Amino acid sequence: MAEKSTKIVAEIICSPIAMGISVSKYVKIAVKAIEAYPDIRVMHHPMGTVIETDTMDQVMEVTKLAHEALFDAGLHRVVTQLRIDDRRDKPRSMEDKVRAIE
Repeated sequence: MAEKSTKIVAEIICSPIAMGISVSKYVKIAVKAIEAYPDIRVMHHPMGTVIETDTMDQVMEVTKLAHEALFDAGLHRVVTQLRIDDRRDKPRSMEDKVRAIE
């Protein structure tokens, strides 16, 4: 049986710490780092970003890039949360996950 092509869906949340009430300036930096990563799909929502990748390496690399971009911007503390849905028995996408609950 041929191996099915699967996608990994992950949610990334980068939170700048102790930078005042509004942090959108810093969130934009993390968003730009994620969007610059090649060959992944990106969906932003009000509380984070969902990505769709081919490999776990891509998930980890893009997460690290977003996290480090905030330190490069001068921050001293960042909390990054990562949730990964890695289903290998059938092809999945971000849209499939949404359709499954409609």
